[in-house]
Formats: sequence, structure tokens, C-alpha cells
Amino acid sequence: MNELVEAADEKQLTKTINRYGRVDLLVIDELGYMELDRRGAELLFQVLTEREEKNAIAIASNQSFSAWTDTFTDPRLCAAIVDRLTYNATIIETGTQSYRLAHTRARNQAS
Repeated sequence: MNELVEAADEKQLTKTINRYGRVDLLVIDELGYMELDRRGAELLFQVLTEREEKNAIAIASNQSFSAWTDTFTDPRLCAAIVDRLTYNATIIETGTQSYRLAHTRARNQAS
């Protein structure tokens, strides 16, 4: 989000969004960890729209879609983002336990 905000401030947003639109796989980790202000959410929406039905997006989040209204405080924008991400998507739910914690415990038990 910081890069998108800076690009918008420097009148380079179109160039930055196009760059994000060209990569084969865009990975967004920890979505939902921090609340996004309206501007950040709108910029992310633009990136997702640019990539829609063109290139892959992988998102990791510890929240269900219904809890994303805490991250994207505008309900309409949140619904639009979820709509973009879930259309023709493969959704993999890994459960509520932390992968990192489970991995560390398994490694410690093996030692």
C-alpha cells in the first residue's frame, strides 16, 4: 500500500498499477492484519481490477471474508474487493491454526 500511495502522490500511479498488472503471480500476505484506510483500499482495488481475469493472485489471510470489513472499512468497497478476488477463484482454507506455529512445534518435537 505504501508504494501505491507514494506512486499516486508522485503522479506515477498508472505506471505502478500496470507493473503490478504484468507480474505472473501477485502474492499478498497477511491481508487483514492491519486496517487499510479508504485510500489504500481503493488503490488495492485498482490493482485487483487491473489483474482481473488476466494474471493470478494469491492471498494469505487469517480472517474469513466476513471479517474483512474490519480491514476494508467501507462495506461496498469490501464487497467489491471480495467479489474481484473470488470470481473464478480457488479458495483454500487451511483452518484457524497458525501454519508457522504448527511448523515450529513439529520441528521442535522432531529435535
